[in-house]
Amino acid sequence: MKKKGRDLLTAFRKTFLTLQNPTPQIKMDASSERYSYNPVLRWNPQVEDYFIKAYGSLHFAQISEALTRPSCYSCIRVNTLKSTSDAVIEKLQEIMKQSGSKNVVEDINTKETKASNIIDSDMAEKQSSLQNGPISKCQIPGLEYVVFVKGSGPHAIDYGYAPGKPPKEVLVSRKCAEAVLRGAQVYVPGVMACSSHVEEGDLVAVSVAVEQPISDGGWGLGITRGTVLQGLQTDPYYFERNGLFIGQGTTMLSRAGIFRASQGIAVDMKNRVFNLPSFHDVLEGEIFLQNLPSIVTAHALDPQKGERVLDMCAAPGGKTTAIAMLMKGEGEVIAADRSHNKVMDIQKLAAEMGLTCITAYKLDALKAVCKRNGSSDMTTLCYNKDNNDVIQRSELRSLENGGSSTTIVGSNVDTACKENGRKNMRRMRNGPGRNQSLGGRVENSKGFLPNSFDRVLLDAPCSALGLRPRLFGGEETIETLRNHGKYQRRMFDQAVQLVHPGGVLVYSTCTINPGENEALVRYALDTYKFLSLAPQGYPCITTIMLLKNLHPRIGGPGLVGSCEFPDGYIEEWLRPGEEELVQRFDPSSPLDTIGFFIAKFVVGSKDT
Repeated sequence: MKKKGRDLLTAFRKTFLTLQNPTPQIKMDASSERYSYNPVLRWNPQVEDYFIKAYGSLHFAQISEALTRPSCYSCIRVNTLKSTSDAVIEKLQEIMKQSGSKNVVEDINTKETKASNIIDSDMAEKQSSLQNGPISKCQIPGLEYVVFVKGSGPHAIDYGYAPGKPPKEVLVSRKCAEAVLRGAQVYVPGVMACSSHVEEGDLVAVSVAVEQPISDGGWGLGITRGTVLQGLQTDPYYFERNGLFIGQGTTMLSRAGIFRASQGIAVDMKNRVFNLPSFHDVLEGEIFLQNLPSIVTAHALDPQKGERVLDMCAAPGGKTTAIAMLMKGEGEVIAADRSHNKVMDIQKLAAEMGLTCITAYKLDALKAVCKRNGSSDMTTLCYNKDNNDVIQRSELRSLENGGSSTTIVGSNVDTACKENGRKNMRRMRNGPGRNQSLGGRVENSKGFLPNSFDRVLLDAPCSALGLRPRLFGGEETIETLRNHGKYQRRMFDQAVQLVHPGGVLVYSTCTINPGENEALVRYALDTYKFLSLAPQGYPCITTIMLLKNLHPRIGGPGLVGSCEFPDGYIEEWLRPGEEELVQRFDPSSPLDTIGFFIAKFVVGSKDT
């Protein structure tokens, strides 16, 4: 049975290979080499040395190359409270046919394979389904509500170059180019320079300006917005643009209009190096575009109906809504973020998806624990989210463990904890329907009482060095990477106080930096002896009966060992035996995901 389970996971990983399109080996002349997409990711030299120590030279080169390209597929999470995977697939097929998408094929096999055939002969059929159809249902047990939409690329594009007559060109910023590679259009603020005599409706080549080393040892562009490009070697950054052409499009404005306007589309992209369908404003409330590791993170937390769950750094709300969906909307999901506008975005997303169990607050994660003033027996008053009732929060822990209290009024407990219980309680600022962001106001929180949550997710702000596509990595230094780690430890110190004994704490990042991943785990286990790493798995419904206790591992193992820096500082990572208890997603692996890391902790008795 274990062998069959391993075969299932091996076969699953192979299916992702079928989603990838191998780069065609094309013999290039000088002009085609220039007008191509072949970026080299540049790093701070000390950071590059650090990553080579962690991964090895060859592996890190593979990671760097993978980061410069988008994933070969888009991952869509279906809102199962409103729709099904089959219904969404049918709608997306129709939308793509109407839009004339190049990825559409006529006879797409989207029939769901029966659970009883998961292990044996039908695995080949599933691989074929992923290979032949642009839209397919995820075959990971327990993630059948996830839909993959296949992209394509890299494509060789004919930019119409002729000797002595270069194509008209629009040069965009790096951030703009990274968005275009993910399927966006070229918007006016992203344009840095442009050929002369560009008129509305012209066909232009789109290239990208990437930061270069400057004299003071830093990085910069050294190009003024509005610069005229001649397509000649006298152009600024002419040679640096070699191999940095991302597609071809039609201008929506003249050159003068582009640099006069403050917003709007500058170039409508027609031929892209990577074709990834856009899902902007598509099936709102029914689907959510989300990276596969982020979806897996919600499963690692394994929230249960009726529990009280906190997402500490919740924006933009993808994991929050995924958690609420796994709870079938039954329980209490608290989403916190320090940005007013991001909290409004969370509220809007929750309303769109019909998830009424989510309450969003403005709160700095570094101040997530509510501190009592005065004596230890002082009563702290809090709101009830439904009817502004009051509960004596000094009794909260016993209540969550099945105790009773004579001071409780109402059934639900809110989280906007107030500093002084003797102050008159202010009414909620937004009133009913605040999830719809009426009036553009959000509720502030003063923090939450210790041991007041069953589960906490800390998807920590990080260096984001796992996000792709990425065209530049030089902004991070060893010092800034260390500062990220210090910041995350401070947030973890808050998170660990909020989970009651027997609860679960999940930590995740979207970076490849071991200092923010394995080093944080080492800190957590060494500092809080009541924490222990837990195996990561999620219910597989009928498959669990076939595989017994086998939990599918989607990510790979963590890094074991340590790294000594030139200043003598030693960064400790995982110890032998711990590497299989975390999930590390490698962007260069066959899964073709972003770089990501997940660690799951079980909270033991804090008395010791």
